[in-house]
Amino acid sequence: MYSIIFKQEQAHDDSIWSCAWARNEKDGRNHIVTGSVDDLVKSWVWTEERLELRHNLEGHALGVVSVDINHEGTVAASSSLDSHIRLWDLDSGLELKNIDAGPVDAWTVTFSPDSRFLASGSHSGKINLYGVESGKMESTLDTTGKFTLSIAFSPDGKYIASGAIDGIIKVFDISTGKLVHTLEGHAMPIRSLTFSPDSQMLVTASDDCHIKIYDVQHANLVGTLSGHGSWVLNVSFSPDNMHFVSSSSDHSVKVWDISTRECAHTFQEHTDQVWCAKYNSNGSRIVSVSDDKTIAIYDCPV
Repeated sequence: MYSIIFKQEQAHDDSIWSCAWARNEKDGRNHIVTGSVDDLVKSWVWTEERLELRHNLEGHALGVVSVDINHEGTVAASSSLDSHIRLWDLDSGLELKNIDAGPVDAWTVTFSPDSRFLASGSHSGKINLYGVESGKMESTLDTTGKFTLSIAFSPDGKYIASGAIDGIIKVFDISTGKLVHTLEGHAMPIRSLTFSPDSQMLVTASDDCHIKIYDVQHANLVGTLSGHGSWVLNVSFSPDNMHFVSSSSDHSVKVWDISTRECAHTFQEHTDQVWCAKYNSNGSRIVSVSDDKTIAIYDCPV
């Protein structure tokens, strides 16, 4: 049964724009990280069906746009409107790195599957790759397009995809740095994209209220999903490869079945737009965050 199991109201002092969930391989604990317009990154632990605040991660001077956690569950990354990317030790709460990404050039931030790199999108349409160890820009992929709003790595480490403000999706081969696909289909900003765990599909979310599913290898559009009444702000795949979650400015969180391409469940727990929703490591829970300053946790059948 899909159900709401926990709500943390007033989790931040302002809108919460991003969240990430990962299991720490060292201590076995489930860490959730949230980023807010209040300039704070917060680190939480999900234990015994409750959320416990571990650390207030302070340092950003403007709203936090994006957060991610590495695949070991030990380090968090955050990007902010202050053009800085920061790396945080989730155990101690200490800042590990502060990367100056240049003027208005750090929108989304996401770890590579091997946790060695961080990718961030720029206003000039570039994908910048930073070394986690070096804290420096290691390489750049140029989409030759508009503002890069969203980025995703394929889990097999072969591809990186970007979504732009003009609705164009670019897919690059990471090893060669070459553009392999340009995907069209949305005419409005791509807020989020996510690869399936087997790296065969790419799901995209747009301000046109639609979700699209692409076959990565052949660059074919294989599905268009409608159901949200407003901008689709985030999409994220379940580890089971069979479902993904979407969140929208229509205040809802939806779970989709990839085989039937139909909505399996809709959560209506938020009172404002829902910027982000993510699965935990085994797909049994979803976390969502919203402009209503609330963090919601849902139970999913697995």
